[in-house]
Amino acid sequence: MDFLSPEALMALLTLTSLEVVLGIDNVIFIAILAGKLPESQRNSARKLGLTLAVVSRAVLVLCIGFVMTLNKPLFTVASLGFSGKDLILILGGLFLMGKATYEIHQKTENAQAKDAVSTGATTLRAVLTQVLLVDVVFSLDSVITAVGMTEGLKSPIPIMIAAIVISVVVMLVFSKAIVTFIERHPALKILALSFLLLIGTLLVAEGFHQKFPKGYVYFAMAFSLGVEMLQMRATRPRDNSR
Repeated sequence: MDFLSPEALMALLTLTSLEVVLGIDNVIFIAILAGKLPESQRNSARKLGLTLAVVSRAVLVLCIGFVMTLNKPLFTVASLGFSGKDLILILGGLFLMGKATYEIHQKTENAQAKDAVSTGATTLRAVLTQVLLVDVVFSLDSVITAVGMTEGLKSPIPIMIAAIVISVVVMLVFSKAIVTFIERHPALKILALSFLLLIGTLLVAEGFHQKFPKGYVYFAMAFSLGVEMLQMRATRPRDNSR
């Protein structure tokens, strides 16, 4: 069976790793939005948000023929051709940039306001709608990348779907801890929003055919997170009982 061949297993492992890394964006976005909901709804928002992620990716994989047509140019502006994929990336990136900027403004300018005020203006349906929109944008890029990585295999679609399901299970296991940790530390929330702002900028740049390796962004984020963790450790109250 081709699914159990060394090439297929290697592709499955590589795709699963890719989906987990790309899923970090989803987990962070869900964590930010879920934090605006009442405590009783946050866990549901987290699980439903990740469920929407796997559904959107699976649907795009099953409609792979249509997805690949999105690479065809629709019109040209100043000798630069724009495809359906480019437009989705630009609009999705602008939405992510706008949402991250708004949330950063809310956290910094309105720090004195009580969380209950903002919580009351947010519903579970509104959160899931925004999560679905961002899921489609992230899924489109990852699915097209997955197609290239599974080229030459006899059964690429089952491998891609298996990688998606495994990655979502991994994210479900660790997402609650991530959401709780971000919610307890306001500085990390600002850092996470800055990360989403940067991802949105990359999506817009990619829509205009400007390629920037995402590895640089993830490295910068990991470095910033490491510095923040050291800062938290340095400012943590010490036990002076000895």
